[in-house]
Amino acid sequence: MADTTDRTDVEEGSDLAPEGHLSALPVSPRTRGLLLVLGGVLGFVAAFTLTVERIRLLQDPAYVPSCSFNPVLSCGSVMQTEQAAVFGFPNPLLGIAAFAVSVTLGVLVLSRTALPRWVERGYLLGITLGMVFVGWLVVQSLYSIHALCPYCVVVWAVVIPTFWTHLADGLDRGLVPVPAALRGAARTVVDYRGLLVVLSYAAVLAMVATKFWSYWSTLL
Repeated sequence: MADTTDRTDVEEGSDLAPEGHLSALPVSPRTRGLLLVLGGVLGFVAAFTLTVERIRLLQDPAYVPSCSFNPVLSCGSVMQTEQAAVFGFPNPLLGIAAFAVSVTLGVLVLSRTALPRWVERGYLLGITLGMVFVGWLVVQSLYSIHALCPYCVVVWAVVIPTFWTHLADGLDRGLVPVPAALRGAARTVVDYRGLLVVLSYAAVLAMVATKFWSYWSTLL
């Protein structure tokens, strides 16, 4: 059920927007729920598998992880760096916990359970921090480690659309307060959230292609 207590009247010129929404193209609960469940399952499997591979590598330093294919696609190279354990423990453990939460929330949304706004805001904050962390990991992988972890790439691919979808939804439903002067910009984010996902993917792909072009070209 829409909660309009944190919202002022919809800005003039957006009369097609449903009550309690900023945009005429709101994110449907079904879309959010499916994204949380499907993305959460993919992310959880990737994080869990990477954790298992990390344990095997610790047990046997000569072990070659299943996700190490060549000098570029090599999770073995990535897992042994400082960046792979930023908080003192393997990063995939964060993913296991975070994606388990995503799946749980997604099931609740699909079952039409009304989530408290503080829970939705908390998740939005969490996925925003996750997006920042993924951005940092992309840069580190490309320009410091010089290798890509395939399972990590799966996580990146999940976090990007989850972030933009929930940011758009948060702006649209007033989970994120939007000053009157910025409502046009906020509505643009909501209306073009799909394009923002595509542009984010394109930016990462362009960075990967440019960084490793000397290797990719040898395969042509």
